[in-house]
Amino acid sequence: MKAEDIAIWTEKYRPKDFDEIKGQDEIVRRAEAFVKKKNMPHLLFAGPAGVGKTTLALVIARKLFGERWHENFLELNASDERGIDVIRVKVKDFARTKAIGDVPFKIIYLDECDALTKDAQQALRRTMENYTQTCRFILSCNYSSKIIDPIQSRCSVFRFKPLSKEDVFKIIERIARAEKLSIDAKAKQALYEISGGDCRRLENIMQSSAAIRNRITEDLIYNIASAAHPKEVRDVLKLCVKGDFLSAKNKLLETMLNHGLAGLDVIKQVQQEIWRLEEVDDKRKLEMVKECGEAEFRMVEGSDEFIQLEALLSKFVLINS
Repeated sequence: MKAEDIAIWTEKYRPKDFDEIKGQDEIVRRAEAFVKKKNMPHLLFAGPAGVGKTTLALVIARKLFGERWHENFLELNASDERGIDVIRVKVKDFARTKAIGDVPFKIIYLDECDALTKDAQQALRRTMENYTQTCRFILSCNYSSKIIDPIQSRCSVFRFKPLSKEDVFKIIERIARAEKLSIDAKAKQALYEISGGDCRRLENIMQSSAAIRNRITEDLIYNIASAAHPKEVRDVLKLCVKGDFLSAKNKLLETMLNHGLAGLDVIKQVQQEIWRLEEVDDKRKLEMVKECGEAEFRMVEGSDEFIQLEALLSKFVLINS
């Protein structure tokens, strides 16, 4: 698919009204109240990726400024432009001019602002103070703890949460109707589990699947997402429970090679499937999850992933022996 086609597709499904934003009802009500009064403080959006932070900022701008929202809205990605010069030049130049229309302020949206350096955050704090009359800031981040306290105290904080299963299913059904796709119940469940409440990842997987065929199945989704089928991971764990280490090791290696999985991807799926093992009591499940954490830590620190996964399987066998 061409870049311009993707842009058109994204714009087509991007919500343009508050009631289209799913899974953040309390946050949307607060934002809508600010828009109705045509006044708002600086806002800080904190939460995981793909849950509607940027979308809500764009809806606020559309509702406040109408057709002229592009002229009164500046969007910057702080992870690309994270130095102090961006705040001193780009942000200040936009903030010092008056808004066009009957709303007395412009909006500057800083995405991923937890990537800003400390010096840039201090400069941003002063800019927020000096240009309050002509500009409001919407800051977006994954971790609010990385934003300095003086900025947090100047903002109304909105904490976003991952989308629930019901909300994800509603989004799937809306896109399926619009694109004339056929999706069964198992495929919906697979989309929810792989996306983890991230709407952006959900839509990317659906778009890739739809490019192959209109009937989307569970197997197709796992192939597109380069993830192991839960049954394959569960089979590996069952072999460990039975004490068959060599078969479990070979099965895991085969699964990783077939799907092109990295060690950290496998650890996450293994941890999820442990809780679904009916053959193991809760105490042993806790021990197995604890070992997952140890193996993940070593992988992040740079250890060989295959050695760590073999060691993890051996510990599973010992725990269940």
